[in-house]
Amino acid sequence: MKKDTRLTFRVHSSSKKNLEAIAAREGRSVAQICDAFLKVGSEIYVKKGPKFLQRLFSRQKKELSE
Repeated sequence: MKKDTRLTFRVHSSSKKNLEAIAAREGRSVAQICDAFLKVGSEIYVKKGPKFLQRLFSRQKKELSE
């Protein structure tokens, strides 16, 4: 499938470093890794619905408070 649009957003520097490390380890570009993660994440959301995001954000909030 041809990529035909851009998606631009800001992320935490630690997330960017993690994505760059994964991309390097996999021999892929950061864009390819992000695209794969977005695809898988959206597929999980379709299957599990809003509760998927609620659990995800709840876990992130808990990790930040520790």
